[in-house]
Amino acid sequence: MTPGARIQAAIELLDRISEGAPAEKALTTWARGARYAGSGDRAAVRDHVFQALRCWRSYACIGGGETGRARMIGALRSAKVDPDTFFTGAGHAPEPLSADERSAGTVPLGAAACDLPDWLWDAFRVSLKDRAETAAQMLRERAPVMLRVNQARASRDQVIRSLAQDDVKAEPQPIAKNALLVTHGARKVARSRAYLEGLAELQDGSGQAAMEGINLTDAQSVLDYCAGGGGKALALAARAQAEIYAHDIDPARMQDLPERAARAGARVATLETSALASKAPYSIVLCDAPCSGSGTWRRAPEAKWRLTPERLAELTEIQAGILREASHLVAPEGRLIYATCSVLRDENEDRIDAFLDSAPEWALRKMQRFDVSEAGDGFFVAHMARKDKIAQF
Repeated sequence: MTPGARIQAAIELLDRISEGAPAEKALTTWARGARYAGSGDRAAVRDHVFQALRCWRSYACIGGGETGRARMIGALRSAKVDPDTFFTGAGHAPEPLSADERSAGTVPLGAAACDLPDWLWDAFRVSLKDRAETAAQMLRERAPVMLRVNQARASRDQVIRSLAQDDVKAEPQPIAKNALLVTHGARKVARSRAYLEGLAELQDGSGQAAMEGINLTDAQSVLDYCAGGGGKALALAARAQAEIYAHDIDPARMQDLPERAARAGARVATLETSALASKAPYSIVLCDAPCSGSGTWRRAPEAKWRLTPERLAELTEIQAGILREASHLVAPEGRLIYATCSVLRDENEDRIDAFLDSAPEWALRKMQRFDVSEAGDGFFVAHMARKDKIAQF
């Protein structure tokens, strides 16, 4: 495919997404039908689509319209590229710009410049104050590819050398002691020996740092209550010979965890909901709760346009329920740890305040935010213990 043809494919996909098609489904359907598209073509089209989703409002302003075509015109103008370079009509490229298209377009301002819906821009400013615009602008860019060195199997330098043999360059990132930032060959990571042999796992830097902040000993038992794919359980299992359990309300989310744990040489047992009580109480219960994912919208930009105030309210109710349920599984001297990959106060500090108001026997031990950065997503974590045991920590 020519560069112009890739842009035309992205235009058509953006129009399907505007009509309600999920981005991943639209891309998969297109790739199956586009037998002429090589792996490089598919990657390039995907990049166009996801960058347009990150900058949905600003590209529409700059391009002068809400169509996929207008947004790709906006994308080129934003990158200081003349759209006439690719809008030629030749070789399956988009048709040349009309006179109206040439004169259309405005400078985005306010929430549009930050690529957020108006109501979310207000929530960002309440939650992040003077850091709101920086966070919103960071979410307009592609996310870093971060790896966690499996300290139980290899050193950081060993993993760097192993990756280099497979044409993947990575460098230490200070956000966490086992964090590596991939600077070249990101799409080769999943085929690298370091990854396939369990020497390294894909994991965001903020999540790594949050897990490193959990004091852990071999004698403890840990329940990852909302485990999802189990990345945080694996990170904890690499640090100590503790009993690590993973649970998710939807067990299908954990289907790859046994294979990943075996590859990493980690001991992580999965538990159905009905089996939680049989292993209770736990020294540590980690609740990485379902949330808006607002700290991760670089990776899943479609989510910020689909989130509504009503859905956010539903999520906060779910989060409150998870905290209540999980608190009953914690040993008397244990810790309850709440985390989200959200930057919104509604899902973070407000949830902790509400829980502590409703459960006066619990007290906050520490709380930390990780801003959206070049090394990590937006993330929040709070550690709690029962008041009569708080001095132990």
